[in-house]
Amino acid sequence: MTSAASIAAAVRAGRTSAVAVLEQHLARIADENPRLLALTVVFAERARAEAHRVDAVVARGEDPGALAGVPFSVKENIDLTWSATTHGWRGLAGAAPERDAAIVRRMRAAGGVPIGRGNMPDFGMRWDTDNELFGRTRNPFAPDRSAGGSSGGDAVAVATGMAAIGLGNDFGGSVRIPAAATGVFGLRPSLGRVPRAAVRGVPVAMTLQQFSVNGPLARSIGDLELALDVLAGPDADDPMSLDLPTEPRESAPRRVAVVRDPLGWGVDARVAASVDAAAARLAAAGWTVEHVEPPMLEEAAVLWRRLACTDMLLTLDPAVLPEPLGASATRFLRDSTAAARPYETAAEYASAWARRAPIAAEWRRFQREYPIVLGPVQSTGTPPVDFDLGGPDAATAAWRALALTVTVNFLGLPAVAVPGGVDGGGVPIGVQVIAPMHADRLALAAGRDAAAEVPAPPR
Repeated sequence: MTSAASIAAAVRAGRTSAVAVLEQHLARIADENPRLLALTVVFAERARAEAHRVDAVVARGEDPGALAGVPFSVKENIDLTWSATTHGWRGLAGAAPERDAAIVRRMRAAGGVPIGRGNMPDFGMRWDTDNELFGRTRNPFAPDRSAGGSSGGDAVAVATGMAAIGLGNDFGGSVRIPAAATGVFGLRPSLGRVPRAAVRGVPVAMTLQQFSVNGPLARSIGDLELALDVLAGPDADDPMSLDLPTEPRESAPRRVAVVRDPLGWGVDARVAASVDAAAARLAAAGWTVEHVEPPMLEEAAVLWRRLACTDMLLTLDPAVLPEPLGASATRFLRDSTAAARPYETAAEYASAWARRAPIAAEWRRFQREYPIVLGPVQSTGTPPVDFDLGGPDAATAAWRALALTVTVNFLGLPAVAVPGGVDGGGVPIGVQVIAPMHADRLALAAGRDAAAEVPAPPR
């Protein structure tokens, strides 16, 4: 499958046309999407019109942009006027947005062509991708294994060549988990580097403000870098977005802290081996590698969980929603909140947020010595479908396997998931590299050195 960078270069040079590229991707969608359900809506005619526009710009001798003719998918919770922004929920099936999200506008301005909508669970709550509006997204490597969530549709679309880039978002691993499950690359940018949803007088939960970021999925680090160049930068409609330098002014030491088994809570043997192999690749590339766990990891993971579940109960209360959540989302909300012990008083909630500052300070000090942290995305590897359902114990097991992943969200750090190998069933295993706040390029550089080769999904 061709990279986004190669597609754009070929279209700009006139070696191929955006229309030809689009037709190739539409053919792949026709072959793959019926069994995988990665894309909920396919924009065949609108995308053809967009591709013709790109080709017309090239024919005039003008530059259509860095993503000329690159087909990309847009997650169901990112505004694109071509279809409803459903959040994977029946209650928003007709909620067509008035304008594109800032990141969609930027992709289109750079010559990218929206090709379809990526599937997701109701409101992105689950770590698996299923809903009653569209159905389940299947893992292309094994249909009985999870495709990850909540950006599972976009990850599968990228992994199978239905799209060259996917636009997702990451509140608790929602880019990195499906990237790991499908053998692709997923970037969770630093808080503020890439704009999120527009804020137009509607209250936004604190956890959404602080934990969630938009980020790309792609088949290479180079394509993530290309996408980040296009996506990054402040947007007037998102008060959390920032005008950030490309990297911190000081040069970071090339040192890596390896966390094979976060908190000693248990790790699958093949996942541990994939972390060790990634560490060896980093060492071979000139990084100094040590096995050391970052500070206050358990407290950070617990605070993320309790704060997230508190806000989910407040914002997704079935008593106030005009349409019920789907059955699986209802089970997940019930089980997760029962296990997490949401905060019951304003004092408890405020105290939890106050703990974020000392934990972030400890991590900042730690990452001055070890700028890169390497560890698993999911310590169990890619689990079976519906692994995050089955009662409070199952919800707790799912969260424990993601302790390092959700800590990144709690602190707003950049992290990139890269392929780490495959398990005994041939399903990908992902590892992640975590960098200091706003050092997104450092995360990508380390990710390039850490990544393993994985086979393409079977067809």
